[in-house]
Amino acid sequence: MESKELLEIAAKACDDKRAEDIVALDMREVSLIADYFLICNGSNERQVDAISKAIKDAVEEKGIEVKKIEGKEQARWVLVDLDDVVVHIFHKDERSYYNIEKLWGDADNVPLSFN
Repeated sequence: MESKELLEIAAKACDDKRAEDIVALDMREVSLIADYFLICNGSNERQVDAISKAIKDAVEEKGIEVKKIEGKEQARWVLVDLDDVVVHIFHKDERSYYNIEKLWGDADNVPLSFN
């Protein structure tokens, strides 16, 4: 599966759980970490956890292995590693504090077509 298609699957799962401010960054020219970062936030810990679970379920349904999920215990910043796509799910209070969109400001935004 192409990494762009994986990005769209994860973005749709975020949207299905009403994640807010979903942003995708093309990391291919600025980092070796992943092809794409997907960033979103939830309004509380329960929603952040539900978003991460929805992503896991959606990609596993397509036969894709989740490499690692970090931060589920506190559900303030959950990282879902899908290898070529890394999803950052923030609690709304944490997102502005860490501001990773600014940190990776050289990366281009990717339009998403999950709607």
